[in-house]
Amino acid sequence: MSKIRVLSVDDSALMRQIMTEIINSHSDMEMVATAPDPLVARDLIKKFNPDVLTLDVEMPRMDGLDFLEKLMRLRPMPVVMVSSLTGKGSEVTLRALELGAIDFVTKPQLGIREGMLAYSEMIAEKVRTAAKASLAAHKPLSAPTTLKAGPLLSSEKLIAIGASTGELRQFVTYCNRCRFPARHC
Repeated sequence: MSKIRVLSVDDSALMRQIMTEIINSHSDMEMVATAPDPLVARDLIKKFNPDVLTLDVEMPRMDGLDFLEKLMRLRPMPVVMVSSLTGKGSEVTLRALELGAIDFVTKPQLGIREGMLAYSEMIAEKVRTAAKASLAAHKPLSAPTTLKAGPLLSSEKLIAIGASTGELRQFVTYCNRCRFPARHC
């Protein structure tokens, strides 16, 4: 079986080095290239055709979310966001998932090297899961249908669980647009 080919995009040279160490420490994956910003990444994607992209948010020349939006429209591929801004439930995380990211990893605030290396297995698992995702060109979700609450809906609580990789973001976005409280956990 061939290795999962990963390209990491982060303006921090230290983070690119750490991500390379993490990815290359797993026998089923390899870091094929790293990029300091999305414009360099664009050329490297064409050259190396990676299976998964890890993407920071705050970078020079182009924001990671802007790049993600363009990437999903023009050349959809599995993306795992890796940023200090992509915390559980944050607006940036929800926006990234809405735009097409498969998952996210929150960078530690202190002790970056130690913190990221401690996340090694989690990062590897998220990359493996992302590599299995099937993606099509990202299309905006259609406008929600207006629902009228009857007596049962107004007094009942709804719990929904999405399980399909890559589709959970669409489900969460749809629920939020319909004014049902939903979040990706």
